[in-house]
Amino acid sequence: MGVGQRPLEGVVTTELEFYRGKRVFVTGHTGFKGSWLCRILALAGAEVTGFALPAPTGQNLFELSGLEGKMTSVIGDVRDFDAMKAAFDSANPEIVLHLAAQPLVRESYKDPAYTYETNVMGTVNILECVRRSRVPVMSVVNITTDKVYKNTERRQGYREDEPLDGFDPYSNSKSCSELVTHSYAASFFAEGPTAVSTARAGNVIGGGDFAVDRILPDCVRAAMSDRLIKVRNPRSVRPYQHVLEPLFAYLMIARRQWGNRGLAGWYNVGPEEADCVNTGELTGIFCKKWGEGVFWESRAEENAPHEANYLKLDCSKIRSVFGWRPKWDIEKAVEETVEWTKVWRSGGDIPSEMDREIREYLEA
Repeated sequence: MGVGQRPLEGVVTTELEFYRGKRVFVTGHTGFKGSWLCRILALAGAEVTGFALPAPTGQNLFELSGLEGKMTSVIGDVRDFDAMKAAFDSANPEIVLHLAAQPLVRESYKDPAYTYETNVMGTVNILECVRRSRVPVMSVVNITTDKVYKNTERRQGYREDEPLDGFDPYSNSKSCSELVTHSYAASFFAEGPTAVSTARAGNVIGGGDFAVDRILPDCVRAAMSDRLIKVRNPRSVRPYQHVLEPLFAYLMIARRQWGNRGLAGWYNVGPEEADCVNTGELTGIFCKKWGEGVFWESRAEENAPHEANYLKLDCSKIRSVFGWRPKWDIEKAVEETVEWTKVWRSGGDIPSEMDREIREYLEA
């Protein structure tokens, strides 16, 4: 659906009507979250420009999601300021959603320099584009992660005013991305119309994630190959949530802070307390929803890089400021992930499946 067509019909579209005709610049649009986000924006009737590396070879959600012709896709590296600036100036955006990142903890141990270059300088470059924009950008949201906090393995959720000091190169580079954003907000956007926020989302799951070293994609690969699912850290607790939860939160923040800079800030986006489950519980839910006799077992990994055992978010701020709450619990999130995957496995219509999930989420 392109600009000029009617957005989602038959559902409550207050959240999306705002974006109709808006010029939106999305970095990382070829990734898992970026593809879902661009599908939502295309349905809303936004004028979307994406800037990102090519989608991974083999299976990738961007190619499956039917976005060709519904947005402008510019292939480039966020470390290349000149290329980003050219795409940015051509798009002349009113809203910027910065998702581009090297997003994997274990990959960051393999190539920390690339991780920092992408996650830190990528943030500097997009904020420089905003700062130098010919026409003021009204709303900016930088997407970071729940892992930005100094993790002390405590049982309480981390709040937005607590220390940022991620352990591994991925987490730490995202802590740095937060600090870069804070500095630009204070130094260059303290006055004027541009509102700048960050969103620290929990672990996302959903259909179309083909990444390595993520638990649900690993489960899917094992199930589709009739293999036993092997879980390396079954007791690790994470704030798992369906990908639509944070995406609609990002869109809400961008919408609400437009013209109301007092709402700009740093926001955790995570599930309800009851849905912060450990990896073993998540895998068990997957096995139940998938059926077909799949099982899992704990399989310790020798010389594994450090990963936190316990991580939760306190999301009281975004609830008190915006009245936001998650719509889908962990069972529903896994169920939708399985549904998407089985449609894909059978050669079904992926754009229609994505639109079905978006409609169902809006109606929830």
